[in-house]
Amino acid sequence: MISKAGSSPHLHDTRTVGVVMADVCIALVPGLLCYAWLFGPGVLLQCILAVSFALLFEFAVLRLRGRDPRPFLRDGSAVVTALLFAVSISPSAPWWVSLCGIAFAIIIAKHAFGGIGYNLFNPAMAGYVFVLVCFPVQMNTWPDLPAQGIGAYLGSIFPMAGGQLDMLSGATPLDELKTRLEMMEMVSEIKTASVYGYFGGAGWEWINALFLLGGIYMLARGVIKWHIPAAVLAGILIVSAAFYLYDAETYASPLFHLFSGGAMLCAFFIATDPVTASTTGRGRLVYGAMIGILIYLMRQWGAFPDGVAFAVLLANIFVPLIDLLTRPRAFGET
Repeated sequence: MISKAGSSPHLHDTRTVGVVMADVCIALVPGLLCYAWLFGPGVLLQCILAVSFALLFEFAVLRLRGRDPRPFLRDGSAVVTALLFAVSISPSAPWWVSLCGIAFAIIIAKHAFGGIGYNLFNPAMAGYVFVLVCFPVQMNTWPDLPAQGIGAYLGSIFPMAGGQLDMLSGATPLDELKTRLEMMEMVSEIKTASVYGYFGGAGWEWINALFLLGGIYMLARGVIKWHIPAAVLAGILIVSAAFYLYDAETYASPLFHLFSGGAMLCAFFIATDPVTASTTGRGRLVYGAMIGILIYLMRQWGAFPDGVAFAVLLANIFVPLIDLLTRPRAFGET
């Protein structure tokens, strides 16, 4: 008997790429607003710049490829890439840092591999690493608390002959910890500095908590699965706890590593990129754990204070192998 049901698939997900990207943007809002409240409007200015550059480059490249840019501009993928990039860089970075990073993310990391769905590396993190290597001074200048006004950020993002303002120069808690540990100071001494809060970096613990809240929203909406976030956080937690129990004066606490830097942003927003992450159930756990462990190792012994971007890009390289080794057995396969 011939079936009249037609060819598979018979069940269709009503969520489009645009709907998924809209949920990601909504989930980012609490963390972004907290960031702007604590450190000033620089991050919002960076978001506006990055989104504008991303849409411009997306339109131009699609035109050069002979594609209709309208559906791709509406799907929101370029906007999400831009927002993740903008949150990752220093809010006082000059405008041309954002221009170069977004150009690399959209043109090279995304469209050089075929566009959305074909890129091998996370575009936002590829753009971030590009400008981190090219412009280390501008990328490692961060604002101090309390928040600076919009005038200070305008002078830093759009510098005149005088360059960046000194009032915005500072170090992140991870950078402060790494530098002073290399000077043979103890963790208990280092954490008395003003850049530290209750258990994480001052201000950063609240930003990370709200990114965690945004991640829970995406889990509830079915935008992401639990495997990768849980594995990333478990990787950071288990390794940092082991070293902390070994020597609490040399290694910071697990809570500090979970609520400082980009840990929560990575676990819920960056590592879960559906194109560049592992696609099997067990593979997602391996992929996430690899990122979490690499983040801690790079923070502790790497050249940069926070190893999120490098950890994600290194894990992206192993995704095809992870998927091959963890693919589920086909029905009837022996």
